[in-house]
Amino acid sequence: MSQQELLTVSNELAQEKWQQCLVIIRDNVNAQKFSAWFEPIKPLRMEGQTLTIQVPSQFWYEWLEEHYYSILRTTITRVIGKDGKLQYSIKVENKANTYDDGSSASVRLPQRPTPPQYGSDNSLNDVPQYQPNQIQNPFVIPGIQKHRLNSNLNSNYVFDRFIEGDCNRLARSAGMAIAENPGKNSFNPFFIYGGTGLGKTHLTQSIGNKIRQDYGTEKNILYTTSDDFTNEFVQAIRNNRASEFSMLYRNIDVLIIDDIQFFSGKEKTQEEFFHIFNALHQEGKQIILTSDRAPKDIPDIQERLISRFNWGLTADVQMPDYETRYAILERKALDNGIEFDPQIFEFIATNFKSSVRDLEGAIIKLLAASSLQHLDVIDLPMAKRILKDMIKDTNKQVTIENIQAHVCEYFGIDTNKVREKTRKQEIVEARQIAMYLSKRLTKSSLKSIGLQFGGRDHSTVIHAITTIEDRIQTSARHDQIVKDIQQKIELASL
Repeated sequence: MSQQELLTVSNELAQEKWQQCLVIIRDNVNAQKFSAWFEPIKPLRMEGQTLTIQVPSQFWYEWLEEHYYSILRTTITRVIGKDGKLQYSIKVENKANTYDDGSSASVRLPQRPTPPQYGSDNSLNDVPQYQPNQIQNPFVIPGIQKHRLNSNLNSNYVFDRFIEGDCNRLARSAGMAIAENPGKNSFNPFFIYGGTGLGKTHLTQSIGNKIRQDYGTEKNILYTTSDDFTNEFVQAIRNNRASEFSMLYRNIDVLIIDDIQFFSGKEKTQEEFFHIFNALHQEGKQIILTSDRAPKDIPDIQERLISRFNWGLTADVQMPDYETRYAILERKALDNGIEFDPQIFEFIATNFKSSVRDLEGAIIKLLAASSLQHLDVIDLPMAKRILKDMIKDTNKQVTIENIQAHVCEYFGIDTNKVREKTRKQEIVEARQIAMYLSKRLTKSSLKSIGLQFGGRDHSTVIHAITTIEDRIQTSARHDQIVKDIQQKIELASL
């Protein structure tokens, strides 16, 4: 068969396969979008399991990859097979006002950077990897000023009010460095994780406020929660304004998203955030994220997102030690313009250990009592009476984190180890005992317990509970270990 005959067969096969693709795509895209984005595409050739199509412009290619990646990937798999690939050829006008015939997948656009090579590496099985500044953002229109956003920052959250201690020193130092040079540092993204009420929100907003103070309106800053991001995205889809949503976020210079773990299981939201993340990072914009656990421990999150979370710096914040708790109390009292007997600070710092939020709550309750009862001075006995219920509630609340801490202390291992995916015998034993006691001493569901141990499923928790119950029945040593740890937990909660 001649070369020309081979090309003809290749073209006919491409026509046939692309028509099959269009049938599937038409069922998944509304008529207007199908007509606008898919009908102008021309199938060029079929070589092995790679279908090459011609698109009218670079912008066209970017739009397809941005908005229809999932549909195209699924369609190609159904029509060609699991190893099927889609290759792009970009149609451009040359100097003689004629058009490229589409025979090459690598073309040069007039007055623009060379586009990426659309070979086997750029298939629907892999997300294309662009070099920084290689592709211009198609939503940025020259001459149009950025839309100024409400940053959602709380002006009370500043570095001066954030007390540094061993529990947060790395995170705070990195935050200061980021605030001085946002997006132009090695801490991008900056991922902060730790338990509830340990100051993650305060720290991230301190970064935003410092940037706003130093850069003014030069930087677009946005603080939002993962829930708000998801709700806005869903609303944008309902109103056919998804492109505006994407454009809005791509114009942000410093993006702060709190509680990223709630993206778990939300595939469409993850898909959208993935593309926004890539665009911002590529353009040197600063990304700051928080979570209640390390990236690798967040369940039901795409691996490519987990990988990107680890591109920059990951820092944890831990429960504050006594000295840090005391300093936080002093700062809070100073901010409210009131003096307390140091013995009151000692009493609160000793009895409120789980979070910064509890410390602040104690001070606020004392301030409220002082105001309502017209008290000029609050002494230690009075403070004990006022805070009695809070101490009782705080101490009697046995949490999974408390249990993990006591179990790990007993076995002499780091608390994070029981959340990691390791099969070392001593860690497996500690993890199983902690799961068993979590079910016994808290009202948490099996699913909730599993999530607190590195995102494990309920069947793993059931297995752990069954294993420990069997060992308690058959081994006096294990029975005593579990009793000793449980006693320590219960004594600490009195």
